[in-house]
Amino acid sequence: MTPPTLAPTPSRDDSIVRQASQVAGGPLGRFAVPLVRGWRWYAAALAAASAVPSVASVLLRGYCIEGGWRSPDQFFHMCFSDLAATFGSQQLGWGLGAFLAGRAEAPTPAHPPLTSMLLAATGGLVPDGSMESRTRFFVVVWAVLGALLLALLTGWTAASSRRMPLRAAHVALSPVAALTLLVAPDILGVALTGAALLAWSRSRPTATGVLLGLAVSARSYPLLVLVVLWALAVRAGRPRAVLPVLAWTLGVAGVVFGIVWLRNPTGAMAGYDSWLGAGAGYGSPWVAPQLVGSAIPSVVVSMLAIAGWGVAVVVATLVALSGPRRPGVAEVLLVAVAIILVTGKSFPVQSSLWLVPLVALAGLRWRDHLLWAAAETLYFGAVWLTIAGLSVPDRGLPTGWYLLFLLLRLLGVGWLAWRVTRQARERVPFEVDPAEPDPLAGPLAGLRDRVVVEVR
Repeated sequence: MTPPTLAPTPSRDDSIVRQASQVAGGPLGRFAVPLVRGWRWYAAALAAASAVPSVASVLLRGYCIEGGWRSPDQFFHMCFSDLAATFGSQQLGWGLGAFLAGRAEAPTPAHPPLTSMLLAATGGLVPDGSMESRTRFFVVVWAVLGALLLALLTGWTAASSRRMPLRAAHVALSPVAALTLLVAPDILGVALTGAALLAWSRSRPTATGVLLGLAVSARSYPLLVLVVLWALAVRAGRPRAVLPVLAWTLGVAGVVFGIVWLRNPTGAMAGYDSWLGAGAGYGSPWVAPQLVGSAIPSVVVSMLAIAGWGVAVVVATLVALSGPRRPGVAEVLLVAVAIILVTGKSFPVQSSLWLVPLVALAGLRWRDHLLWAAAETLYFGAVWLTIAGLSVPDRGLPTGWYLLFLLLRLLGVGWLAWRVTRQARERVPFEVDPAEPDPLAGPLAGLRDRVVVEVR
């Protein structure tokens, strides 16, 4: 099999990369002969570079790692971690055996089954000692695990776009990853989704379904991958190509859920029950009325969130079926994920990690990435200071300022969705390699459009 020819270096086209290259080695000259390296070299180099946000994420939590996760200090120092909170409150130290046994003291983290099992398994590795030292050990274990998963995600992203492997730099050097990697265990579902997209790009439907089933067992948003693949397959006249993926996804997710359900029904449903019973949370636009004294009933918030999923499915289908060219999988998926994030019951800071590999695979410019990351960074500080203000009002962030930063964050995510929608509707967009319009096309690559919807 002939290895793919690498596309031109992005430093000639992306203004941010071009300016950065003035510091790191200078841009490639017009008459220079570049050293020929395969995509694997770039994948390995970028996977190693992903240690930068991983280390930064640990350093950002240095105050809490050293002194413990105490309120309100953990919010004022912006080092809160749901990993630490879950370890202490959900008895994760009992381990995976206790979780699957379903005993009264069994851990019941409010996460989907696969994530809960991994949390319990890593909790069982923590040695005896004081709660502070055990919590610190648990977070360090997850720091190592998170760094490994981020490196793998970077490599898989580069492998998914072999002609343009430098796109994976969006993952390896993501400011959003540095902020959120140790807030919660979301990186597990994100990495599995990235692996599933790689398998699809290599036309391996069985592997895609298995990995996607595991991803759905870790987070819920990968269900949108099925919607996107089906819509694009319909446009290409090959909807049956998605059936094996659907069957394996549902089968694997069902097996994971069933294993936990048979041993610990409460643990299997904890994440979903928590979602059903919750009202509007931080990061969601539906929390705004609550902060000004008029909360939306939780039932209405649930309906709005479910409606958001419906809107995401409809919009993703329209984006996939309309436009002068068949858009890429990552382009459509980014739009769908953005919609469910901004319409959900809550939009915690760690959920932004879901978008990072999609920004890379969709081929967005660094300018767009950094504008969004700036909004995320401002909100990251605002939300912790707002929560801290519940305990120390005179030191917290006023509600009005929080709502302003919330709006900026929602606009940042909306900017990504708008940019990728505009890109998807251009016949020959700047960001897409003409020789490989969709690196994730997989079994749909090269097929002519059969179903196209005209939107006027």
